[in-house]
Amino acid sequence: MIPFNKNILPRLKGAYVIGGSVRDLLLGRIPTDYDIAVTGNPEQYAKKLIAKSDGHLVRLGKPGRMIIRVISGDMIFDITSLNGTSIEDDLNERDFTINAIAYDLYSEEIIDCLGGLQDLANKKVRMVSREIFKKDPARLIRAYRIGACLNFKIETKTAKAIKSNTKLLKNIPGERIRVELFTMLGTSISYLYLSQMAISGLLTAIFPDLERLKGCFQNHYHHFDGFEHTMRAYDHLETILNDPGKILPDTSTKIHQYIDKNRPALIKCAILLHDIGKPVMKTLDSNGKCHFYGHARKSADMAQKISQRLRFSNHERQFIDGIIRNHMKPLSLFTAYEKKTLTQKGITRFYKKCGEYTPALLLAAIADTKAKQDKITQKNKAFKSFLKKMIFEYFYNYQPLNDEPPLITGRDLIHVFGLTPSPLFKKILDLVDDAKLTKTIKNRSEALELIRDVLRNEG
Repeated sequence: MIPFNKNILPRLKGAYVIGGSVRDLLLGRIPTDYDIAVTGNPEQYAKKLIAKSDGHLVRLGKPGRMIIRVISGDMIFDITSLNGTSIEDDLNERDFTINAIAYDLYSEEIIDCLGGLQDLANKKVRMVSREIFKKDPARLIRAYRIGACLNFKIETKTAKAIKSNTKLLKNIPGERIRVELFTMLGTSISYLYLSQMAISGLLTAIFPDLERLKGCFQNHYHHFDGFEHTMRAYDHLETILNDPGKILPDTSTKIHQYIDKNRPALIKCAILLHDIGKPVMKTLDSNGKCHFYGHARKSADMAQKISQRLRFSNHERQFIDGIIRNHMKPLSLFTAYEKKTLTQKGITRFYKKCGEYTPALLLAAIADTKAKQDKITQKNKAFKSFLKKMIFEYFYNYQPLNDEPPLITGRDLIHVFGLTPSPLFKKILDLVDDAKLTKTIKNRSEALELIRDVLRNEG
């Protein structure tokens, strides 16, 4: 028996709970979204549901395929007319067998005409028919998204059907790809499914620029071509994000707090695209050695176009861009560190420039380094140690100071020093902020004295 709340859902003939909510309940999960199919007018059922649940009604969709949504607290009920003349017709139009199971609210019986219950038991994602991808190409990605969310295997014939239909992706809006993709990337086992997407050709159908990384071999620091390196970096990154304490015990608590439910997908997307500009920027010097000068900027520019095509939000686009565009900066800092020319001021400026994506960038740099070679060299080991120290300093030194109120504001510049707003304002405020963050000054009086020195020199 499925544990539906009978006090909320009206028990009427011809009313069925269908799809993912039935699947989740059978798996012991508690859904907050329910799909209900009814014979006749869905609005009539919605009104009865509202009377029992104290919810409110929202009309969605288009004429002829209207969805009546009832929202009650944190629960959402989407009510539609049956797709066909019977519940069996409706189930045969759905995507995967585990989503084609219905629960008859009147008889309280499970309806499974496609073997979905057996596929649930076998942990298998199986298509209802080969036509499902032509009807809705987003299902190509959804198969892997469901697999990653449930840790289910993609059934062999379904995987083959996906491989033969990857060209259909061009027929769906970018935002639908984004939703399916980001949900999958946000899981803890996405690498397994991403690698399967790569084998099927689906990954490069979504990101054609990744195709050019295949066969793009690099310098002696890299043992793999660009594509293999990218996939390995992704795998290492996911491992780090899943258990940061394993390699970063001193900062694992802070990292867990930093990695909210949305950031893993963004960081993983950034590592997936971080080198897509390399094939375009590849050059050979007189000794036959290859270089990729400017590839971080080029990769970021290319990723911006991908972000626009897939309708990423402004914040998602900026976060991904920040990681990709600056992914060579940690190595530059390390080079300066080795030469003993790296200053606290230089580190602080790096933190300020990279802002909220600083920890993500440094974690990605660790994964990027681990993916260069099978064996860890002393150079790479030293670089990883440096990156860990940078992460520690960000969380325990820089961030606490940065979160403190400013020592001086623009109002102080006006009332204490008699200045009027000008470009000098920003110069002074940035100088004071840098001095605070590098612990050159510690309080307001020292900040005021610093400003007096600046004004005397300006004078």
